[in-house]
Amino acid sequence: MPTLFTHAASAAAFKRLSFVEPMPSGFLTLSILCAMLPDADVAAFLMGIPYEHMLGHRGLSHSLTFAAAVGGICAAWVARGTERRVAPLWGYFFLVIASHGIFDAMTDGGLGVAFFAPFSDERYFLPWTPLKVSPIGGGFFTARGIPVAVSELVWVWLPLGVLSLVISRARG
Repeated sequence: MPTLFTHAASAAAFKRLSFVEPMPSGFLTLSILCAMLPDADVAAFLMGIPYEHMLGHRGLSHSLTFAAAVGGICAAWVARGTERRVAPLWGYFFLVIASHGIFDAMTDGGLGVAFFAPFSDERYFLPWTPLKVSPIGGGFFTARGIPVAVSELVWVWLPLGVLSLVISRARG
């Protein structure tokens, strides 16, 4: 999996894609939490649920169904009591949450991502897997984490930074 730092950075970059003006209080924080939320499934290890189980790591919580459902809840919450429309917010939060599984499917390790759970437990990688898989837990802060950080910087952080800059310039 990419690191939680990268999932958080992606949410910050995707915030530039949102047309929510003015930004409600806590919007960026909610976006970052949504981007990292799928990895809450690592708690399954503590419950004895195997990695390959639909409720295991990179299972249901990494699916497009999960992104759609949680995105809808977040969109409704942000739109409550305002004139904001739910549909564009839903699209934004869906993208933020679904990006987690997409980035995980770009890694060179693990068992893949169950994009279509709960309808299918088949797991997928993208055809292109340039990201080094991050060790779960504190292992990132060892020598093993350096190639992970470099791959994320090159293949995620830099492109998202450029995208953010382009969008900022385009909006004036």
